[in-house]
Amino acid sequence: MTLTELRYIVAVARERHFSRAAESCFVSQPTLSVGVRKLEEALGVQIFERGPKSEVRLTTTGERIVAQAQRVLEEAERLKQVAKHGQDPLNGPLRLGLIYTIGPYLLPHIIPTLHGRAPQMPLLIEEGFTAELAKRLRFGELDVIVVSLPFSEPGIVTQAVYEEPFVVAMPPEHSWREMDSLPPERLAEGELLLLGQGHCFRDQVLQMCPDCNRSAAIGGLQRTLEGSSLETIRHMVASGLGVTVLPCSSAQNDMEGGRLVYRAFRKPVSMRWGMLAWRKSFPRPEAVEALLQTIFEVHIPCLHRLPNQPIMPGMGE
Repeated sequence: MTLTELRYIVAVARERHFSRAAESCFVSQPTLSVGVRKLEEALGVQIFERGPKSEVRLTTTGERIVAQAQRVLEEAERLKQVAKHGQDPLNGPLRLGLIYTIGPYLLPHIIPTLHGRAPQMPLLIEEGFTAELAKRLRFGELDVIVVSLPFSEPGIVTQAVYEEPFVVAMPPEHSWREMDSLPPERLAEGELLLLGQGHCFRDQVLQMCPDCNRSAAIGGLQRTLEGSSLETIRHMVASGLGVTVLPCSSAQNDMEGGRLVYRAFRKPVSMRWGMLAWRKSFPRPEAVEALLQTIFEVHIPCLHRLPNQPIMPGMGE
């Protein structure tokens, strides 16, 4: 049994496909297949059920073996960190993942402060959807992620760090400009621009206004349009196409030359909760703590920090 063989089975479990797993490990498929088979023979159990076209799924025993293999690989990584960085957990890159609707607005605030706190800990940053970030975190490809509640994964620890109100964005000639605040159900009356499928922020907006989930209301008076990013949607709204809902952190910079007007929602104000998530077995908790304290310290307009929130182990602990 070798660490290489353990990496192979973790990769196959992640990709659910031998060819893709081999590519991610930078080896040929026969090499990876032989390594997996050798490990199964050494353990005397079948880890994977093979299907057509290199597709696989984990056996019940295989799920437990892969979980243990991931812990072994993390402990091996801990040994390398100790040797390389002289037992300094803030010396070495931190692999950070963020969802698309948080990264562009949080990172400019935290990077200078985090660099001052841990100058030898550069960030390797990746943006993605919640499901993909969770998967990469679970398999050890990311160290910590910043996502939005609700979020729960087995073996993952979470810490709520802030709450963020939603605001309505509209062009300055829109009739809603005369209102001080807006009931969420009014969003269903006109053209609403939303992010595409897969974005948790889209789901949060639709939960706030269920009627907005229809592509066309009775009589065809309401349409829901989609954009690929919050910045694209902002520009479309500024051009006069419709209205949208934004997290308040994305509404701080006037990049449209005054072509956007923002209004709050009526109380109780709809909002989201930003949180950090990391593996319980992650060998550098001090690095997570440095990131956590940095988010607590920096000033981001309209965000309400939650420093006293308890750390919440993921479901399945």
